[in-house]
Amino acid sequence: MKRLHVHVSVDDLAASISFYSALFGSEPTVAKPDYAKWMMDDPRVNFAISARGGKVGVDHLGIQVETPEELKEVYGRLQRAERPVLEENTTTCCYAESEKAWTSDPQGLLWESFLTTGESTVFGDDTRLAGFRTSGGKAAPSPCCGSKPAPVVEAACCSGAARHDAEA
Repeated sequence: MKRLHVHVSVDDLAASISFYSALFGSEPTVAKPDYAKWMMDDPRVNFAISARGGKVGVDHLGIQVETPEELKEVYGRLQRAERPVLEENTTTCCYAESEKAWTSDPQGLLWESFLTTGESTVFGDDTRLAGFRTSGGKAAPSPCCGSKPAPVVEAACCSGAARHDAEA
């Protein structure tokens, strides 16, 4: 079963935790000095907030899956949407180990598709996402791959095994 994921950047984590705990009627399932997450079943949503210096507001939306088969299904949908996709594969993000890919809607709103495979003691590093984020997913600029429009940019990019399919 899939779960909607919403991540909001906030400027006052404590006040936001207090507000969302009251709104959702529960305390966060994960609470860190710069991050909090509520995993709810009613509504079925993974709602996360962080105070990590990002622009305040909705950071990204996503679809969290529970099995590798569901992830493969969602990845297929991403390809059919004909938007650039950044496949991160195995990564650490938001105090979790995951398999994930990113895309954006036509307005540049980021969408994350992921399968959580374990916990982490660190937030993680989003350097692979940085160029994708700043481009709004319209191109995939990075130090190793250039800035060609690319519907698919694999995480292997920086190892020299890049694959770029030009947009039609």
